[in-house]
Amino acid sequence: MPPRPNPSLPRMRGRVREGAGRGDAVRAFYESHPYPAPLGDLDRHIELYHNPDRRRAWSLLLWPTEKPRANREILIAGCGTSQAAIHALREPNAHVTAIDISETSLRHTRELQCKYGLQNLNLHRLAIEEVGKLGRMFDQIVCTGVLHHLPNPDIGLASLRSVLAPNGAMHGMVYAAYGRAGIYMMQEYCRLLGVDATEAELRDLGTVIGALSADHPIAGVARRTKDFTYPDALADALLHPQDRAYTVPQLYAWLERCGLAFGRWYEQAPYLPQCGAIASMPHAARLAALSPPLQHAAVELLRGTITRHSFIAYRGERMGASQPINFDGDDWRSWVPLRLPWTLCIRDRVPPGFAAVLINRTHTYPDLALPIDAAQERIFIAIDGKRSINEILRDAAGLGADEQTRSFIEKLWQYDQIVIDATRPR
Repeated sequence: MPPRPNPSLPRMRGRVREGAGRGDAVRAFYESHPYPAPLGDLDRHIELYHNPDRRRAWSLLLWPTEKPRANREILIAGCGTSQAAIHALREPNAHVTAIDISETSLRHTRELQCKYGLQNLNLHRLAIEEVGKLGRMFDQIVCTGVLHHLPNPDIGLASLRSVLAPNGAMHGMVYAAYGRAGIYMMQEYCRLLGVDATEAELRDLGTVIGALSADHPIAGVARRTKDFTYPDALADALLHPQDRAYTVPQLYAWLERCGLAFGRWYEQAPYLPQCGAIASMPHAARLAALSPPLQHAAVELLRGTITRHSFIAYRGERMGASQPINFDGDDWRSWVPLRLPWTLCIRDRVPPGFAAVLINRTHTYPDLALPIDAAQERIFIAIDGKRSINEILRDAAGLGADEQTRSFIEKLWQYDQIVIDATRPR
């Protein structure tokens, strides 16, 4: 029996239309407005993944206690115009299966497949709700920006869970409710005026948004969303026939209802009360006393502008903790920290008393830049992706007490500066 929709979830966020034919409307929309913007080449991704630490980091985000899986089965559910080709290029030893309801999107992907000779990629025109027809199980499922456009996201998520291997991992992304308030205001505006997704209407709509006051709730979203100047991206945001969003508590409940367990946020620092300006607020101690799900819910309310939730989830009955990285006890001593290749260490114009500032380029909140002093910089430099925390303590002189080092490495992990390789035995 398919899971029942949760009546507490927003039913009219954006252009959610009841009745038959909603899936057909979404398919027709993407045939006319492929998204994201099609790519002519993947050369940038070839350059990025010459660095093997990138693939290792991606794997450790999903499975911090496992060695990278060889020949993994990957499903890209709702692959769009290029996502599946990028994964096939990035993981040459994996077998990548991609599904999408839009033939236009699949055609753009086939062009990239032919251009780069991606023999490890298979494409299918198939709805997520019908993924069981493939007759396969997958170690890794990627479904970003898709489930919130389904007539019934519960059925879609439960369908993906049914093809997720017992020890598999799912990377999902759905819209976040509070940060998209301006989007939903403009969606309602477009409905009132009957704005259509024609080239001329989209051009005029872009001009209208550009003329709005900087105080309008959509202004911040427009500044952060680089592709709002691309007409099909504007159509996807404001004229999509079906769109809903989730708060943090709704997302947790949704995963549980569909047989999945929350693992971690893909970028976790924006949700943690230990990170950024929130850590020094008067309520910091009260926030720290909450359970992690309630912490995440409270911080979403404090930040107020999170527009999407990107998360990792596992099957609910999976053995072991869904988040095995915990710095209590002594297990952390055998862990190997790996610096994320997409982070920066800035040493110019740093605040007084600090030696450097660490920045994760995926973060959109400036307060998540992490200033470090000279002693902490020596620890950071000693992290080479090979030595355990114990070996760093033993081999590098002058790093301070064990507790100071443990606390700083935990902070690096919380701030999305490192991932943890917890595959070594103690």
